[in-house]
Amino acid sequence: MKYNRCGKSGLLLPEISLGLWHNFGSVDNFDNAESIAVEAFDKGITHYDLANNYGPVPGSAETNFGKILWHNFQGNLRDEIIISTKAGYTMWDGPYGDWGSRKYLLSSLDQSLKRMKVDYVDIFYSHRPDPETPIEETMMALDYAVRSGKALYVGISNYSAEQTRVAVDVLKQLGTPCLIHQAKYSMLQRWVEDGLLDVLEEKGVGCIAFSPLAQGLLTDKYLNGIPENSRAHNPNGHLREDEVTQERIEKLIQLNEIAKNRNQSLAQMALAWLQKDKRITSVLIGASSVKQLCNNIDCLQNTEFTHDELNAIEKILA
Repeated sequence: MKYNRCGKSGLLLPEISLGLWHNFGSVDNFDNAESIAVEAFDKGITHYDLANNYGPVPGSAETNFGKILWHNFQGNLRDEIIISTKAGYTMWDGPYGDWGSRKYLLSSLDQSLKRMKVDYVDIFYSHRPDPETPIEETMMALDYAVRSGKALYVGISNYSAEQTRVAVDVLKQLGTPCLIHQAKYSMLQRWVEDGLLDVLEEKGVGCIAFSPLAQGLLTDKYLNGIPENSRAHNPNGHLREDEVTQERIEKLIQLNEIAKNRNQSLAQMALAWLQKDKRITSVLIGASSVKQLCNNIDCLQNTEFTHDELNAIEKILA
């Protein structure tokens, strides 16, 4: 495992990080979740990414992760891992459980710390921009999270290039630099290439890509349609059946042929493809089993692409 510097900061993040968006909630098998988290650490993954509403039920991923910490990461081991969490999507009913107000963000952070039974998180994110709250208020809440000792660094997620530029400038003026932007980025979702990565490079901010496999679409699961045990059939999943079109399946089949020639699975190639851009600090993967986790980490065995391979991939994706 290599560790990349996160923007212009002193923090190094592993080139692969583990996300707890799925498979760590109260509806999931705890022993399986614990095995995944421990194996990830043993393989060099030091960064665990959460959010207040991860589950289901919302909050349960943090609660379960707190138990995993207690069972496996006592003492100085806490100093060997990076824990990130976020607030910005709906967490509780009423006027104070959503979006980007100072009230919501700081209340949510306090709740997250209690669920995980930790004194601080390493990274606290604004999970999404709030069109009704001044961006200065949201950034002041992030600044306070650091000054209060409840977070070491702050980041933003799902902000556009222009919103990112404003947020980064406000945080700089406040004296708490923006460490990282967490953006949805994959072969099938490339909006970050239209300005955001340029802004992050200019401002010295790191980038971590989430949903790098497009919710499982960039795997061999869908080469023959939608299987019964897939995320597209899961009511708790975030991949809709209507997203698995025949046109996309044909693209996946072609991409899979390139992956085979690289001695990789389609998923491994999709993860390696993101690593080619040095502006990407880390790629955030999920896993439903230890086997799947290890298979995905094996993408690091081949992250170099020839010009012909890149051109062929671009032609397929066009």
